[in-house]
Order: sequence, then C-alpha cells, then structure tokens
Amino acid sequence: MNGFTILRGMQHYVGKVRTMRNEIRTQRFLNTLPADIRKDIGWPDMYAERRIRGN
Repeated sequence: MNGFTILRGMQHYVGKVRTMRNEIRTQRFLNTLPADIRKDIGWPDMYAERRIRGN
C-alpha cells in the first residue's frame, strides 16, 4: 500500500464527513423556518423519502 492510496482513502473519508456536516447544517436551518414555509417546500417529507430510498 503506497502513500497515494492512503491519501486517497483519507480524502474520501474527509469528503464524507464534510457532506454529513453540510446535511446536518441544512436540516437545522430548514427546521428554523416557519411551519408554513416548510410545508410549501415539502420539508421534511422530501427529506424522509430521500432517506428511505437511500440517496
């Protein structure tokens, strides 16, 4: 196993962590919106369906 393989694995891991943090930040922001606006954009219904499908 050379250094490039290790580096690629670390970059992949850091990318996944960054994606998870961005999703959590987005969820928190959307949850602070008024209920009528959340309903208009389909939150959390759209997100729940996405999680069930595994996207």
